[in-house]
Amino acid sequence: MPELPEAETICRSLRPRIKGKLITDIKLLWPSLLKGSGAEDLERWKEARLVQIRRRGKMILFDSDRGETMLFHLKMTGQLYLCSEKEPLDKHIRLILRFEDGKLELRFRDPRKFGYIKIFETLKEREVQPLAQLGPEPLELSLSAFLTLFKKPKGKIKPLLLRQNFIAGLGNIYSDEILYRARINPKKLVPFLSKPELVRLYKAMIHVLGEAIKLRGTSVRNYRDGLGKIGSFQNHLRVYGREGLPCYRCHQPIRREKIGGRSAFFCSQCQTL
Repeated sequence: MPELPEAETICRSLRPRIKGKLITDIKLLWPSLLKGSGAEDLERWKEARLVQIRRRGKMILFDSDRGETMLFHLKMTGQLYLCSEKEPLDKHIRLILRFEDGKLELRFRDPRKFGYIKIFETLKEREVQPLAQLGPEPLELSLSAFLTLFKKPKGKIKPLLLRQNFIAGLGNIYSDEILYRARINPKKLVPFLSKPELVRLYKAMIHVLGEAIKLRGTSVRNYRDGLGKIGSFQNHLRVYGREGLPCYRCHQPIRREKIGGRSAFFCSQCQTL
């Protein structure tokens, strides 16, 4: 599933190309793509102008000049990208938006059909699920605010980082990479994290997410940016997907374990428990 860096990269690649443009045509090829919204809600976006393209957590938001927002959740295999209207359609295209210049169209492609879109009044964003339950944006947190988040939670650190109501936007890839760089075992209990460890965790989070955005995300499966191009952070992964391969620090094999029902990649020597 695209995480924060991938969603941010899609927004940044789309923004200079379609922000401010008028939507002239909409084709919904799979009605179940709409969640909590009807076809009439989507139809209202014809002749609407895109005034902003932004991100919240792992989700992409389009704001129109009519005071409405269209939320895109890509889930496991969703792709949102611009291409020529002459490019052949494949069977996995679920939605097409066409613009006033007639040169490019935006396509929502999703082979596994887990992704969805939702339409709502922009002013009611804080009341709309799943936006209403999201935690803070990690790149907007100060160190003091970050430390405050850890005063009450219990349980293991890896599952906590995956909770979107705790911190928005982190998933399996970046939680593993952040914990490795902070030298924290993913099974460590949160109440036993020391302040120096939490400071390392914060710095690792800021660094990893910043680097991943700079490198336009991680393309290990389906992810492409808004122009259909792959990212390159996969070339800088230190633990994720490297089970059995030597740790870049100590050369011990990287381990993979299920923690809280999710896979975690880590080095048991560098990330001692």
